[in-house]
Amino acid sequence: MDKLIEFSLDEILEDDPLGLLSEPKVRTKSLNEDDRLVSSFEEINLFIEKNGSEPKKSTNMSERTLYSRLQGIRENPEKIAALKPYDRFNILQVVEINSIDDILNDDAFGLLGGDDSDDIFTLKHIPKQKETTMPDYVATRKPCKEFDKYEYLFVKIQEELKTGIRKVVKFQNEQQIKKGYYFILKGVLLYVADVGEPIKTGGKTNARLKLIFENGTESDMLLRSLSAELYKHGKRVSEYDETNLEGLYEVNEKDEKSGYIYILESKSEDEKIASIKNLYKIGYSTIPVKERIKNAVAEPTYLMAPVRIISIYETYNMNTQKFEQLIHRFFGKVCLNIDIYGDDGKRYTPREWFIAPLNVIEQAIEFIITGEIVNYRYDQVTESLIKR
Repeated sequence: MDKLIEFSLDEILEDDPLGLLSEPKVRTKSLNEDDRLVSSFEEINLFIEKNGSEPKKSTNMSERTLYSRLQGIRENPEKIAALKPYDRFNILQVVEINSIDDILNDDAFGLLGGDDSDDIFTLKHIPKQKETTMPDYVATRKPCKEFDKYEYLFVKIQEELKTGIRKVVKFQNEQQIKKGYYFILKGVLLYVADVGEPIKTGGKTNARLKLIFENGTESDMLLRSLSAELYKHGKRVSEYDETNLEGLYEVNEKDEKSGYIYILESKSEDEKIASIKNLYKIGYSTIPVKERIKNAVAEPTYLMAPVRIISIYETYNMNTQKFEQLIHRFFGKVCLNIDIYGDDGKRYTPREWFIAPLNVIEQAIEFIITGEIVNYRYDQVTESLIKR
């Protein structure tokens, strides 16, 4: 019989290759969302500690993952606030860049510092370049202190875009940049509040602009600079009446007289009509005006009264319906609102009579014929046409 080999307790505990006799490890509690955020951010810190720079959008998938993670954190103010105590390299510090000094001062890794001998701006063994003239001033965006004066304009434009009164169209050239016009730059609506005096630069004409952005900022960039940006990243907002001009003039192989625009004055003896100053009818007829109005006393559109012809304009290739839509939009706020009863006893509400000075109406019609009407609007307070 083989002799039994005796082992001491220590020998038994030490001879435990599977760890069956060792003390069970204390199970750590699962990480919550905050712990996971800190842990993932610490991986970015370790990368910077090891490589001396932030992770970049490289072909290395590990580095690219850290880069994407860092960008996601930077875009989330709540995450930035939560990770601030762990940001030992100040990579989450929000720095507003307004000048070259801001860029040089925001140098967490000392890449732009060092001795003069290591100055990255000191070129060695490089042929001296011809000096060029740099601009003395570079436009920047800043908070608009008077934004409350402009805010209602953006609300109005957005509403007009929704209803189709205005459209977003392609930007074509810098001649379209005028005071009172609207554009969209990189998704932000902007308003040209002012255009400064012409500036000659490099043989070309330029101008300093006052731009108000829908996000509450303003800028005074040059006209040509805005034009270049709009070519790349922008759109133009059509003018109020621009969409209504589409189809106003029909294209024919040769000009054909299409009718007459006319202005009439009422000779009504009804006090509620006769007492209204500057009351005129703006109409359009495909037949001679005298023939059109010969039965005015029996037609509600002429207020059931005689009328006097003030002006007549011959038109060519004009779309009647488009003209009426355009003129009603332009003078819509001063349209006469009155009920007239016809000989048939029915109630009518004529919509072609407007309360505005005669010279202003004549000027507006001239602009409709030439197409310049898109550059103007009627101001009810001053009773005049104002350039947009």
